[in-house]
Amino acid sequence: MEEKEQQEIDLDKVYDYAEFPDKVSGRCDNCNSAYFKSSVKGGVFLRECRDCGMKKSI
Repeated sequence: MEEKEQQEIDLDKVYDYAEFPDKVSGRCDNCNSAYFKSSVKGGVFLRECRDCGMKKSI
């Protein structure tokens, strides 16, 4: 994983928080929004940005 800084963010993919922690804690890496909707499915906590739709499993 070279160039972690400037990689494209795929909004269809669910990112793993352990591999991709927030650049700024509590803010979306893609659009820097602090508004999320959260859900739990199968014991996995999923956080989705309300502005751009980027998803992370926490």
